[in-house]
Amino acid sequence: MINQDANVALQHIVIVGGGAGGLELAVRLGKKLGKTKKAIITLVDASPTHLWKPLLHQVAAGTMDSHADKRGYFALAHSHHFDFRFGRMDGLDRANKQLFLAPVLDEDGEEILPRSVLSYDSLVIALGSQTNDFGTPGAREHCIMLDTPVTAERFHHRLLSQCLRAQAQIRERGEGRFTVTIIGGGATGVELAAELHMTTKILSSYGLVNFHPEKELKIVIVDAAKRLLAMLPERVSTAAERELRSLDVQIYANEQVVEVSKEGVRMASGTFIPSGIVVWAAGIKAPDFLKELDGLETNRINQLVVTPTLQTSRDPAIFSIGDCSACAQGEGMPNVPPRAQSAHQQAELLARSLIRSVQGKSLLPFVYKDYGSLVSLGNYSTVGNLMGSLSSGSLFIEGTVAKIMYWSLHKHHQIVVNGWFHTWLTTWADLINRVKNPRIKLH
Repeated sequence: MINQDANVALQHIVIVGGGAGGLELAVRLGKKLGKTKKAIITLVDASPTHLWKPLLHQVAAGTMDSHADKRGYFALAHSHHFDFRFGRMDGLDRANKQLFLAPVLDEDGEEILPRSVLSYDSLVIALGSQTNDFGTPGAREHCIMLDTPVTAERFHHRLLSQCLRAQAQIRERGEGRFTVTIIGGGATGVELAAELHMTTKILSSYGLVNFHPEKELKIVIVDAAKRLLAMLPERVSTAAERELRSLDVQIYANEQVVEVSKEGVRMASGTFIPSGIVVWAAGIKAPDFLKELDGLETNRINQLVVTPTLQTSRDPAIFSIGDCSACAQGEGMPNVPPRAQSAHQQAELLARSLIRSVQGKSLLPFVYKDYGSLVSLGNYSTVGNLMGSLSSGSLFIEGTVAKIMYWSLHKHHQIVVNGWFHTWLTTWADLINRVKNPRIKLH
């Protein structure tokens, strides 16, 4: 596109992936470059709506209505001066600086949008991650992967169906408690277990007089590590495990899953857990097609290898942020962890860098700052540790203070995307809805 005033071609910055990092980057660049007509900003995503991924366990449990928290990309693009293209990237031509978008189909398989080509000057790949089942037999066929709002909703519907069966006292002869097995003792698995326990307790108070959570539902967590939340300090792990055991959540640590079947989960030790629903939440990887993306360098979990300036190692015109990027913190140190705070920090830095690039200035190096981690245990508790500038060393926190800080993480994302005023209004609306609506989604 030509800037008529300056009679020069505007740079076209394309961002693929509208997750926490990609959307925040699009909003920041839209305000600084799109609004002032200094560059064209285009966001591409395979979904027409955005939902903050750390909330998926709440959608699955029914403690959050995904439709209430979703934001449409077209509306966000209009408000923040960037363009939105609805489609899924499935190829790249680096030589001609073009990316390819697959046809968009409706639920019946009818084509809505044809295959298309999008040119760029700078490309940012922010596709996030998906569940890594490590090739475990039966995992793809018999597990629910909490990667998207669609799969989270599917889990919720299956859970509700089982609760209704219990209410109607439909039970096979010899059948015991209905078991939900969560494979993976990281933040997602731990948070889902606590949220599920809270959901079933609430359900029993909504007229399901024959449904008794303690008698009808069994929640199990299986993890290959020696303790839950293995990537976090041991004190955080101990506090989370103590809380879960008090809720009668059964924990199998240091156990490797070797097969998932329709009947349940089998572990290397020979232990078999009969399961009605199995959720896989053990490990992540970047989308598979990235490992064959026109010669870009990837690691063993398909992440794009990037330099300190977040440029891909083999193409300076292509950047990558968030879970799909392998960004080294320094020699001998692990890569930047795949967390929402990482994506946020990278989006903030890259926005500044790309603005500088448009101005003819050099890019900035990324330096990750670990502010700690928080794990929500529903209404029961929140545990975590604070680090960096928030405390000297590492500070363990739990209870009300931790819950407020966990809540503030989501609010910070909303402020970046929606602004202070809109976030203030929606926060009040949420509080009002909590009074007039059921505490959990019942459909």
